Amino acid sequence: MSRGVRVLVVDDEPSYREGLQVALGAEGFVVDVAADGEEALIMFEALDPEIVLLDVMLPRLSGIDVCRRIRSLGDTPVIMVSARREEIDTVVGLEVGADDYVAKPYRVRELVARMRTVTRRSRMRRADSAADGAELQVGDVAVDRDRHEVTIGGELQRLPLKEFEVLALLMENTGYVVSRQTLIDRVWGFDYVGNTKTLDVHVKRLRSRVERDPAEPERIVTIRGLGYKYVAP
Repeated sequence: MSRGVRVLVVDDEPSYREGLQVALGAEGFVVDVAADGEEALIMFEALDPEIVLLDVMLPRLSGIDVCRRIRSLGDTPVIMVSARREEIDTVVGLEVGADDYVAKPYRVRELVARMRTVTRRSRMRRADSAADGAELQVGDVAVDRDRHEVTIGGELQRLPLKEFEVLALLMENTGYVVSRQTLIDRVWGFDYVGNTKTLDVHVKRLRSRVERDPAEPERIVTIRGLGYKYVAP
């Protein structure tokens, strides 16, 4: 689940930044770090992380203000962190839009579990929100959920159900990597226990339909060790 997920760690204490960079990296996260609030916002807008781990007490700009700014830009998950345990910190942190709150000192295993939970919840929200629209179009590929139709270059294609769902999920997340596990969970169900090679077979069939050269895919790209990404022309 966390493989390849980009996290921005914002903490003014070098020991925490360095420790998390190592610990979260070992869990498969791609970790970037910032030491103050202003640097955090610059890095956030430049890197577009999937989750932010944000200390409350920061120099130059507080974690609360950083969280407000992040929330004004979108719905990227934010977990607030603080050594202060007063309830007011929790209330204020969550009121400005934080998704969760962790008190220092914390166990890395617990922190990772919370990060995975809010990240999964965010991905599900994004997918459900995208699914509210009946039609998707990226370049000359269009998906119509109501009619269960795919049009490629103006030519109608009727895809089997699973291929249709894989294509729709990838297109909903155009430009982003969709992990193999997320594809399996969303298309085959969370209780699926079959061979994951099934996904590869469906992707191969999809490429034969949507790619000019399936051997050199340009639309459905494999991100080795992570999953697949749909690339806009």
